[in-house]
Amino acid sequence: MADAVITVFLEKLLRALSEGGQSILSEFGEFRDQFEILQSELLLMQSFLKDTSRLKSKKETLRTIIVNLRELIFEAEDILADCQLQSGDNDLFSTGWRMCVHPTKITWQYQAVKRLKEINEKIAKIKQQIATYLEVPLLNLPEPVYGCNDLSQNWSSPVYDHTQVVGLEGDTRKIKDWLFKADDGILAIGVVGMGGLGKTTIAQKIYNDREVEGRFERRMWVSVSRTFQEEQIMRSMLRNLGDASVGDDRAELLRKINQYLMGKRYLLVLDDVWGEKDLDWWHRISNGLPKGNGSSVIVTSRNERVVRRMGVREERIHKPKFLSGEDSWLLFRKIAFAASGGECPELEDIAKEIVEKCKGLPLAIKVVGGMMLYKSPRYHEWKRILDHFRDELKENDSSERGLMASLELSYDELPSYLKSCFLCFSLFPEDCVISKEQVVYWWIGEGFVPLRNGRPTTEAGEDCFSGLTNRCLIEVVDKKYNGTIYTCAIHDMVRDLVLKIAEDDAFYSQDGKSCRHLGIKSDLDPKHLMANQKLRALLSTVKTAEVNKIASSTAKALCKPQYLRVMDVSRSIFETSLSDILKQICFLQHLAYLSLSNTHPLVQLPSSLEKLIKLQILDVSYCQNLKTLPSYIVNFKKLKVLDVSHCGSLDCLPKGLGRLSNLEVLLGFRPARSSQLEGCRIGELRNLTKLRMLALQITRAEEIEDNEVNALVNLQELQYLSMSCFDCDGSDLITKVDKLFPPRQLQELCLEFYPGKISPMWLNPISLPLLRFLSISSGNIAEFHQSFWGPDNAVWKIEALMLDSLSDLGMEWSVVQRVMPSLGIVNVSWCPELESFPVEDFGFRGGVWKKEERRT
Repeated sequence: MADAVITVFLEKLLRALSEGGQSILSEFGEFRDQFEILQSELLLMQSFLKDTSRLKSKKETLRTIIVNLRELIFEAEDILADCQLQSGDNDLFSTGWRMCVHPTKITWQYQAVKRLKEINEKIAKIKQQIATYLEVPLLNLPEPVYGCNDLSQNWSSPVYDHTQVVGLEGDTRKIKDWLFKADDGILAIGVVGMGGLGKTTIAQKIYNDREVEGRFERRMWVSVSRTFQEEQIMRSMLRNLGDASVGDDRAELLRKINQYLMGKRYLLVLDDVWGEKDLDWWHRISNGLPKGNGSSVIVTSRNERVVRRMGVREERIHKPKFLSGEDSWLLFRKIAFAASGGECPELEDIAKEIVEKCKGLPLAIKVVGGMMLYKSPRYHEWKRILDHFRDELKENDSSERGLMASLELSYDELPSYLKSCFLCFSLFPEDCVISKEQVVYWWIGEGFVPLRNGRPTTEAGEDCFSGLTNRCLIEVVDKKYNGTIYTCAIHDMVRDLVLKIAEDDAFYSQDGKSCRHLGIKSDLDPKHLMANQKLRALLSTVKTAEVNKIASSTAKALCKPQYLRVMDVSRSIFETSLSDILKQICFLQHLAYLSLSNTHPLVQLPSSLEKLIKLQILDVSYCQNLKTLPSYIVNFKKLKVLDVSHCGSLDCLPKGLGRLSNLEVLLGFRPARSSQLEGCRIGELRNLTKLRMLALQITRAEEIEDNEVNALVNLQELQYLSMSCFDCDGSDLITKVDKLFPPRQLQELCLEFYPGKISPMWLNPISLPLLRFLSISSGNIAEFHQSFWGPDNAVWKIEALMLDSLSDLGMEWSVVQRVMPSLGIVNVSWCPELESFPVEDFGFRGGVWKKEERRT
């Protein structure tokens, strides 16, 4: 498999040299010569690397060559990054470069030229090795190719329903029948089969079934990883029951579980249980659970002996079968041909051959189908994939090895930038729920996201995420009301693959040694930070509802790797003062992404942070004790994301924020009041013309002057706007907000805690003609402004609507249907006056019935 990181950084290097190289190459002697040589040599290597995916996996000689080349490319990239800092200018090849020949920097220049010479000599040797090994002249190496050669479409959102399940109806019906007949004791049910067969999918379908939800008063889902602690299992059960116990011991945890479940009918799912030798933990938990009332436990495992030892009788062990040929074809075409409504007659014959190679394994079918979704609908391209599949399966004929061959094939066919993005999932522990925002920001910070034609960086990052979800390499966990994904996970078989590749590519290793990316864990050895100057990313990878406890020795070493691009210490508790740690952050001058989210008690950011001139993303969300943001924030010219949401003690942002002209995402913005002279007024937002996402919190009328009501209307790139009036004061605010018109091209609006009885007058289909998603929650709205219903023949383009906790709102469903003909999803909660709204299924959009339940 090709080294993804090499290809990404090679393209990045070549782009930097080709775009800005003329400035430097025309003025400086040895720098000019060495950079010209470097560019020439790397161009010759580039296309060869595009085709090493098969060569490297079959011919070990190339492995050493690739490893050596990877190290040289990283070192060259570090030299360029150092040059940028030495120039004293944000532009790598600006006139500021001349400072590199200042007498005070001669020593640095000499060392850099020496390093470049050594790199070029080594690359020349590698080129000769490749030519000799492949038995081709040097001049016949492939022509260089700039940028990504992925010809596939780019979808910024899922193109098919990720929740769809094919061929498991009989499995779920059988297990539901067992559940509904349970009476005495605890019914134990086992679901057993190889990885990728659909065990977890079956359990999830049962767990989320409406009839099952109605039968059981308490439901608990616990993912049991290969390495777990008994306390973790019990704490996970308690979280399902609404108790976030932290410091209790085993006995107290079990007592609490028993107390919550006593007299209740409950369902417990233990997903993916390993290790048949030591199951004492289960026997202790089981003995402490209340019995009777038809309570049940479902255990999924690859090992039948495990479920037997956990008390499942043979007649209650279900073994899912491989999908039938008909169901396999149905699942495949729903994914591979999603862009054409599930049909592509001209490719049907060859597509069925590809499906046959998946041998009825749901995971293999989904992943291969996702891969083919991005392939050109040409016969010869699909034939190439089929032939490659045949070659791989000759050596991998058993079902599980065949599945891994399918996953490896899907990885090989990824464009290089997506390979790097995919490898990032190797850092997260088994069964971890992963934040989309965290990984996308990581990709941006490390330069994995391809940028073209002035496209917003954050939008390109979201497209990378969709590229992996649509290929079924990562699984959806949680979505917003409109289908937007915000958390994900990876299948354990996929994780096995990504761990192997990451270790081969020195991207990440589980022992934490000699790799460029590390996950922050409570047991992180500080030696892995002190001795590893290669580190590019250091991230918090704790599971949901857990925190990292960082020892003083580890905390003091966090700022030692000088080439760090990404640091995320979110959800961490430090033994030593966080402020003291951050004083050392000035040494990380290459840092592009910094997350201090949910790190308590962060009261202020230190002055040392001012040195981080390359910072693109700053996340201090959920820092409840953060009182101010320093004024130097407005000098971070490269900043694209600033997240200060859920910072309850933060009054306003610093004056001059409007100078951050590259800002694309601003969350948690609180306008300054007239008395806050050093605070940022809402009028400054006019200058943030690249904003895509904006979350406002407005609480006082004086936060919006009469000459500032047009602050948002000309933000032409704005797609998402959240406006919250939580804890607002005074009826004058309603008048001001009514005049604060959003831009016409807005696609999603979230309105929270609006204080008025009538909705804002600008909330109408004429002022917001492109609005697709609308969420209104809490607040006093009792009716919509007359303009909401539009003039005659005017209709909304809204596709998804959420109404939550609006106790006074009343309106007729028939009227909503008339003005929102495109409505496909409705999510209504705690709105008792909406009596005419449907409870059951409604609406047929794009060939899919959307089911949403109204809860009152």
